[in-house]
Amino acid sequence: MQKIFEIKNATVFRGQTRVFDNLSLELIQGCNTAILGPNGAGKSTLLKLLSRELYAVQRADSYVRLYGKECWDVWQLRAHFGLVSHDLQQQYVGNARGFNIILSGYYSSIDTAWHHTFSEADKARAQQVLQTLGIHDLQDKMFSSMSTGEQRRFLLGRALINDPDTLVLDEPTSGLDLKACFQYLEIIRRLMQEGKTVALVTHHIHEIPPEISRVVLLKKGRVMADGEKQDILTNANLSMLFDTPVELVQTNGFYQAMPGAA
Repeated sequence: MQKIFEIKNATVFRGQTRVFDNLSLELIQGCNTAILGPNGAGKSTLLKLLSRELYAVQRADSYVRLYGKECWDVWQLRAHFGLVSHDLQQQYVGNARGFNIILSGYYSSIDTAWHHTFSEADKARAQQVLQTLGIHDLQDKMFSSMSTGEQRRFLLGRALINDPDTLVLDEPTSGLDLKACFQYLEIIRRLMQEGKTVALVTHHIHEIPPEISRVVLLKKGRVMADGEKQDILTNANLSMLFDTPVELVQTNGFYQAMPGAA
């Protein structure tokens, strides 16, 4: 199976802080994966490493590859790899309108610009994405006027406009109310059922839907455990990961974390 990303022996600093020391991790096409860890585990650094906002220390035995290559033309990569992060949501301009947010994915830009050109096929594809995500009636709404859940769906649409093989989602339901959370999770489940490979990067156990088959536990910049979901999501592992007693409850393929006995 094709490797979507492969990180080998990566040492990464943020400022003077060493976040990763010889980190090795890979994502395989078709293997829906959750990367789970508490705050400070290195999840946001991992996302920045994949988006090339950060780079690993150069060493002969270390590399970060996307689809087998260390260097990519972003125009080509966006058709394979879509990333929806909290940083993007924070950076996006408030006066951007919904339809233009979707179109901006063609240029991987923050909103559209006067020199961007879009064919009728591009616009038709954007309308299709709006319909798929149930946000067609919001296409004229400004980003700053949207709810958190609406913003999240438009940024997902921005990634989907290029029909990528893989989606990497950063804590996708964080800040959403219960209804919006369930709606967003249902969209993610449908995308996986339709053949997209999804990697969820999160500290929320409830965000891990039944279609996720592999779980990676990340703690203090190191992979603590990696394997099949049913083998990794145990009371003992989660208690060790979060440094507190945890008892897992499973319902309809979803997991919830409850306080465990001290």
